[in-house]
Amino acid sequence: MENLFSIDIHTHILPKNIPNFNKKFGYGEYIRLNHHKNCCAKMMMNDKFFREVQSNCWDINSRIHDCNNFNINIQVLSTVPVMFSYWTKPKDGLEISKFLNDDIAEKVSLNSKRFVGLGNLPLQSTDLSIKELERCKKIGLKGVQIGSHVNEFNLDHYSIFPVFQACQDLDMSVFIHPWWWMSKNKMEKYWLSWLVGMPMETSLAICSLIFSGTFQKLPNLRVAFAHGGGSFPGTIGRIEHGFNVRPDLVAVDNKINPKEYLGKFWLDSLVHSDKMLKYIVDLVGENKVLLGTDYPFPLGELKPGKLINDTYSDIKIKRKLLCSNALEWLNMKKKDFI
Repeated sequence: MENLFSIDIHTHILPKNIPNFNKKFGYGEYIRLNHHKNCCAKMMMNDKFFREVQSNCWDINSRIHDCNNFNINIQVLSTVPVMFSYWTKPKDGLEISKFLNDDIAEKVSLNSKRFVGLGNLPLQSTDLSIKELERCKKIGLKGVQIGSHVNEFNLDHYSIFPVFQACQDLDMSVFIHPWWWMSKNKMEKYWLSWLVGMPMETSLAICSLIFSGTFQKLPNLRVAFAHGGGSFPGTIGRIEHGFNVRPDLVAVDNKINPKEYLGKFWLDSLVHSDKMLKYIVDLVGENKVLLGTDYPFPLGELKPGKLINDTYSDIKIKRKLLCSNALEWLNMKKKDFI
């Protein structure tokens, strides 16, 4: 079987060594890595254990080895969402973002044929976010990863729109990833935060951008959503029905039917089901689904690209889902990596 050129747009990475931001700033719970073994490290939130990660979460050579094993040509690197740090004081959030962005930019610059970088923004401050976005572009990053909401605000909030506008103006791609889900205190058991909360958050983000008119106002904004759009694809019928029967509640900022926006944004392929993959491809179009695996975490696709390769026999569709759709979203060319 031919190994098709493949770009994984949904992977996470951390710096190997993270400063003690709690000690530096004097407040809050921040992630650090406790390298208790050569092969892995404990992610600690101050003194509390958060999760264990393998060396491929920070080590570029480990990642390249894994990519070669799974025939992944390019990884798009973004931070782990727990590092978003929207809850911090704006200047501190900016410092954390700069630290993360510089680390990713350095990794990309040393391996530009294998990696593309997305930055992190201090979205608790519009002005600082735009300034850091501009710097991200200067240091070679191709876009940014942002959360599904910012503190108490959804992505329709007036403070976020100028950041989206700047992303469009600067030709920077946007990857939206869920974090700090709604009703978190009700989801501590059964891993519901990850299994139910994250899909809910992604749908919340998509609906916020549709109903606020953000996609309408910024037609050239390139946005991709994690986890196949979460619960949005399965509830679009209900969402449209609500728009039709209660426009007084739903269509308050945008009068256009939400289904009109299908095909205006991208979804990654991380749905763990061939039937669901076919459904989202049918829903948003074969040009708007792209390979995403959540590497290197266990809830991701453990054999990157396998779902797409096993689901489709049509080589043209495979090429789109594995490569060309990602190139369009990133506004890059295959020759950039050859």
